[in-house]
Amino acid sequence: MHEPYLDEDGASRRRLLQSAALGGIAALLAACGTTTAPSSQRPPYRPGRSSGDLSLSGIHADGDGREILLYTIGLLDGGYRFGGNNPEAGLDCSGMVSYIYQNALGIRLPHNAAQIANMARPIPDGQRQVGDLVFFNTMNRPFSHMGIYIGEGKFVHAPRSNSTIRVARLDNVYFAPRYEGARTVLRA
Repeated sequence: MHEPYLDEDGASRRRLLQSAALGGIAALLAACGTTTAPSSQRPPYRPGRSSGDLSLSGIHADGDGREILLYTIGLLDGGYRFGGNNPEAGLDCSGMVSYIYQNALGIRLPHNAAQIANMARPIPDGQRQVGDLVFFNTMNRPFSHMGIYIGEGKFVHAPRSNSTIRVARLDNVYFAPRYEGARTVLRA
Protein backbone atom coordinates (compact mmCIF):
# COMPACT_ATOMS: atom_id res chain seq x y z
CA MET A 1 0.00 0.00 0.00
CA HIS A 2 1.13 3.47 -0.56
CA GLU A 3 0.66 6.71 1.30
CA PRO A 4 -2.25 8.73 -0.06
CA TYR A 5 -1.20 11.71 -2.06
CA LEU A 6 -1.44 14.96 -0.10
CA ASP A 7 -1.29 18.20 -1.92
CA GLU A 8 0.16 21.24 -0.22
CA ASP A 9 -3.29 22.19 1.11
CA GLY A 10 -3.87 18.66 2.54
CA ALA A 11 -0.45 18.59 4.20
CA SER A 12 -1.15 21.93 5.82
CA ARG A 13 -4.49 20.66 7.11
CA ARG A 14 -2.84 17.53 8.55
CA ARG A 15 -0.16 19.60 10.35
CA LEU A 16 -2.85 21.93 11.71
CA LEU A 17 -4.89 19.00 13.07
CA GLN A 18 -1.80 17.41 14.63
CA SER A 19 -0.86 20.70 16.26
CA ALA A 20 -4.39 21.19 17.57
CA ALA A 21 -4.46 17.65 18.98
CA LEU A 22 -1.09 18.10 20.68
CA GLY A 23 -2.18 21.48 22.04
CA GLY A 24 -5.39 19.95 23.43
CA ILE A 25 -3.47 17.13 25.13
CA ALA A 26 -1.01 19.63 26.60
CA ALA A 27 -3.89 21.76 27.92
CA LEU A 28 -5.54 18.72 29.53
CA LEU A 29 -2.29 17.65 31.17
CA ALA A 30 -1.64 21.17 32.43
CA ALA A 31 -5.14 21.32 33.92
CA CYS A 32 -4.43 18.23 36.02
CA GLY A 33 -2.05 20.23 38.17
CA THR A 34 -4.34 23.19 38.86
CA THR A 35 -6.15 23.89 42.10
CA THR A 36 -9.74 24.91 42.73
CA ALA A 37 -10.87 28.48 42.29
CA PRO A 38 -9.73 30.90 45.00
CA SER A 39 -12.19 31.63 47.80
CA SER A 40 -12.85 35.09 46.37
CA GLN A 41 -14.65 33.37 43.49
CA ARG A 42 -16.95 31.29 45.71
CA PRO A 43 -20.63 32.20 45.76
CA PRO A 44 -21.52 34.72 48.48
CA TYR A 45 -23.14 33.55 51.73
CA ARG A 46 -26.92 33.64 51.62
CA PRO A 47 -28.87 33.32 54.89
CA GLY A 48 -30.89 30.15 55.18
CA ARG A 49 -28.57 28.21 52.90
CA SER A 50 -25.81 25.79 53.77
CA SER A 51 -22.45 27.49 54.11
CA GLY A 52 -19.03 27.12 55.68
CA ASP A 53 -20.54 27.94 59.06
CA LEU A 54 -21.80 24.35 59.21
CA SER A 55 -18.37 22.78 58.73
CA LEU A 56 -16.96 20.30 61.20
CA SER A 57 -13.44 21.71 61.20
CA GLY A 58 -12.14 22.65 64.60
CA ILE A 59 -14.62 20.45 66.46
CA HIS A 60 -13.04 18.00 68.88
CA ALA A 61 -13.88 16.16 72.07
CA ASP A 62 -12.39 13.76 74.59
CA GLY A 63 -13.75 10.72 76.41
CA ASP A 64 -17.46 10.01 76.06
CA GLY A 65 -18.00 13.15 73.99
CA ARG A 66 -15.48 11.88 71.45
CA GLU A 67 -17.27 8.54 71.11
CA ILE A 68 -20.61 10.28 70.64
CA LEU A 69 -19.09 12.71 68.13
CA LEU A 70 -17.64 9.87 66.04
CA TYR A 71 -20.97 8.05 65.86
CA THR A 72 -22.82 11.29 65.18
CA ILE A 73 -20.57 12.30 62.28
CA GLY A 74 -20.92 8.80 60.86
CA LEU A 75 -24.69 9.29 60.56
CA LEU A 76 -24.54 12.61 58.69
CA ASP A 77 -26.56 12.53 55.46
CA GLY A 78 -28.37 9.40 56.63
CA GLY A 79 -32.08 9.23 55.89
CA TYR A 80 -34.95 10.40 58.07
CA ARG A 81 -37.85 8.15 58.96
CA PHE A 82 -40.54 8.99 61.52
CA GLY A 83 -40.27 6.43 64.31
CA GLY A 84 -37.03 5.11 62.81
CA ASN A 85 -34.47 3.61 65.15
CA ASN A 86 -31.68 2.32 62.90
CA PRO A 87 -29.59 3.94 60.15
CA GLU A 88 -30.50 1.36 57.51
CA ALA A 89 -34.22 2.16 57.70
CA GLY A 90 -33.82 5.81 58.71
CA LEU A 91 -33.88 7.69 62.00
CA ASP A 92 -36.01 10.38 63.58
CA CYS A 93 -34.53 12.83 66.10
CA SER A 94 -34.95 10.74 69.25
CA GLY A 95 -34.18 7.53 67.36
CA MET A 96 -30.89 9.06 66.22
CA VAL A 97 -29.97 10.11 69.77
CA SER A 98 -30.96 6.73 71.23
CA TYR A 99 -29.03 4.86 68.55
CA ILE A 100 -25.87 6.94 69.08
CA TYR A 101 -25.90 6.70 72.88
CA GLN A 102 -26.57 2.94 72.80
CA ASN A 103 -23.83 2.19 70.28
CA ALA A 104 -21.22 4.71 71.45
CA LEU A 105 -21.58 4.29 75.22
CA GLY A 106 -24.04 1.47 75.92
CA ILE A 107 -26.55 3.94 77.43
CA ARG A 108 -30.16 3.01 76.68
CA LEU A 109 -32.46 5.99 76.18
CA PRO A 110 -36.17 6.05 75.37
CA HIS A 111 -37.25 6.70 71.80
CA ASN A 112 -39.06 9.91 72.73
CA ALA A 113 -37.58 13.42 72.98
CA ALA A 114 -39.76 14.51 75.93
CA GLN A 115 -38.96 11.34 77.90
CA ILE A 116 -35.24 11.80 77.28
CA ALA A 117 -35.52 15.44 78.41
CA ASN A 118 -37.27 14.34 81.62
CA MET A 119 -34.51 11.88 82.54
CA ALA A 120 -31.59 14.15 81.55
CA ARG A 121 -30.18 16.86 83.80
CA PRO A 122 -30.59 20.50 82.69
CA ILE A 123 -27.33 22.38 82.23
CA PRO A 124 -26.59 26.07 81.62
CA ASP A 125 -25.82 26.94 78.01
CA GLY A 126 -22.31 27.99 78.99
CA GLN A 127 -21.61 24.44 80.20
CA ARG A 128 -22.67 22.60 77.04
CA GLN A 129 -20.14 20.03 75.90
CA VAL A 130 -19.86 17.82 72.84
CA GLY A 131 -22.35 14.98 73.25
CA ASP A 132 -24.87 16.92 75.34
CA LEU A 133 -28.46 17.11 74.16
CA VAL A 134 -30.26 20.20 72.89
CA PHE A 135 -34.05 20.46 72.86
CA PHE A 136 -36.57 22.51 70.90
CA ASN A 137 -40.28 23.28 70.85
CA THR A 138 -41.09 22.69 67.19
CA MET A 139 -44.66 21.38 67.51
CA ASN A 140 -46.13 23.80 70.07
CA ARG A 141 -45.06 21.52 72.89
CA PRO A 142 -41.83 21.50 74.89
CA PHE A 143 -39.14 19.00 73.99
CA SER A 144 -40.75 17.99 70.69
CA HIS A 145 -37.41 17.98 68.83
CA MET A 146 -33.83 17.29 69.86
CA GLY A 147 -30.28 16.95 68.62
CA ILE A 148 -26.75 16.26 69.79
CA TYR A 149 -24.52 19.25 70.53
CA ILE A 150 -21.18 19.02 68.68
CA GLY A 151 -19.55 22.27 69.83
CA GLU A 152 -19.10 25.77 68.42
CA GLY A 153 -22.85 26.47 68.60
CA LYS A 154 -23.68 23.55 66.28
CA PHE A 155 -25.79 20.43 66.67
CA VAL A 156 -26.70 17.39 64.60
CA HIS A 157 -30.33 16.40 64.19
CA ALA A 158 -32.75 14.42 62.04
CA PRO A 159 -35.15 17.19 60.99
CA ARG A 160 -38.12 15.83 59.03
CA SER A 161 -39.44 13.51 56.33
CA ASN A 162 -37.74 13.72 52.94
CA SER A 163 -34.54 15.06 54.49
CA THR A 164 -31.29 13.80 55.95
CA ILE A 165 -29.41 13.95 59.23
CA ARG A 166 -27.51 17.23 59.20
CA VAL A 167 -25.62 19.92 61.08
CA ALA A 168 -27.48 23.07 62.13
CA ARG A 169 -26.63 26.10 64.25
CA LEU A 170 -28.35 26.94 67.51
CA ASP A 171 -28.56 30.58 66.39
CA ASN A 172 -30.36 29.57 63.18
CA VAL A 173 -33.42 31.78 62.57
CA TYR A 174 -35.72 28.76 62.88
CA PHE A 175 -34.15 27.04 65.89
CA ALA A 176 -33.10 30.00 68.08
CA PRO A 177 -36.65 31.05 69.09
CA ARG A 178 -37.65 27.40 69.62
CA TYR A 179 -34.67 26.46 71.79
CA GLU A 180 -35.71 24.83 75.09
CA GLY A 181 -32.24 24.36 76.55
CA ALA A 182 -29.47 21.82 76.93
CA ARG A 183 -29.42 18.69 79.06
CA THR A 184 -26.93 15.95 79.75
CA VAL A 185 -26.89 12.29 80.66
CA LEU A 186 -23.08 12.21 80.62
CA ARG A 187 -22.20 14.16 83.77
CA ALA A 188 -23.57 13.93 87.30
